[in-house]
Amino acid sequence: QVQLVESGGGLVQAGGSLRLSCAASGRTFSMTRYAMGWFRQAPGKERDFVAAISGDSTPYADSVKGRFTISRDIARNMVYLQMNSLKPEDTAVYYCAARFGGIVATATSEYNYWGQGTQVTVSS
Repeated sequence: QVQLVESGGGLVQAGGSLRLSCAASGRTFSMTRYAMGWFRQAPGKERDFVAAISGDSTPYADSVKGRFTISRDIARNMVYLQMNSLKPEDTAVYYCAARFGGIVATATSEYNYWGQGTQVTVSS
């Protein structure tokens, strides 16, 4: 089993920044064997892909390109999402996810493990 715990969410004004963190753990977990992703879900909407990372591959959703940056610390089993130039439409619960096998994916169905989510609210 893999456990994912997100942190770093909060309330920020439009144009501001936040950095989300995801701590991954598990008896046999190694980030080198997993692709890690960030997704978000706004009220009444589906859970959408934001960004993912595995090796040198870091795809982003078009809506966040140039504003968000995903990174990871393999030694600490941590994944981060730096969010700059935040907009009210970025308001959502943000989820960290892990996909066994190390190939990045953008569909929620491709991920095996999920965190509980962290709320990000951007005020106008």
